[in-house]
Amino acid sequence: MSLEPVFSTRQITKDYHMGDVVVRALKGVDVALYPGEFVVLLGPSGSGKSTLLNILGGLDQPTSGQVFYRDQELTTWNQRQLTQFRREHVGFIFQFYNLVPSLTAYENVALVTELVSRSMSPLEALKMVALEPRRDHFPAQLSGGEQQRVAIARAIAKRPAILLCDEPTGALDLATGVLVLEAIEQVNRELGTTTVVITHNAVIAGMADRVIKMSDGKIAEVEQNAVRLRPREMRW
Repeated sequence: MSLEPVFSTRQITKDYHMGDVVVRALKGVDVALYPGEFVVLLGPSGSGKSTLLNILGGLDQPTSGQVFYRDQELTTWNQRQLTQFRREHVGFIFQFYNLVPSLTAYENVALVTELVSRSMSPLEALKMVALEPRRDHFPAQLSGGEQQRVAIARAIAKRPAILLCDEPTGALDLATGVLVLEAIEQVNRELGTTTVVITHNAVIAGMADRVIKMSDGKIAEVEQNAVRLRPREMRW
């Protein structure tokens, strides 16, 4: 594994103001993510996982501290630069699929491939998540797991350097969640995409190269897994 991180943060904090009350969601977080690794960000609700993910992905800015993508400091960029960064380098997968209801699976993926120059074809992306036969189906004709796999295809079609997944199986039953995790794991393995999965489910940690545990806005512990398990090998 390369020693040069794809992402690194230095003492980032994030404050949210609720009236006169200041809530500090992140409290001086240092983290590094390396090319091709699979990282699980584990912790209870309110521990700062999603806030950290949103800052890494350029969706939000820290209150203080620095965020680097390779040798570039994201925290000095304006909104136009951050939008370009997200478009070219980051794939997002959320708990809810955010598909366009009036577009087919193929067309939902094509929305992204039309924005970047080095994308794979929509069909190639759908093939990676085993949904090529459902290409002409609309979201309402797809199961929850199939919709999430379309969302994965959409995220990976632009060949992002990093894939950020926020509770990607949170709205799914166990069997469907395993299928979705298999698709994410396959993308990481075959494309070498640095992958971060947020979860509060400790079982999913078995998939990771590294597990970063968060608590109360801080990194509480970092563990390296000697062996990465496939989703079907984990004890649910």
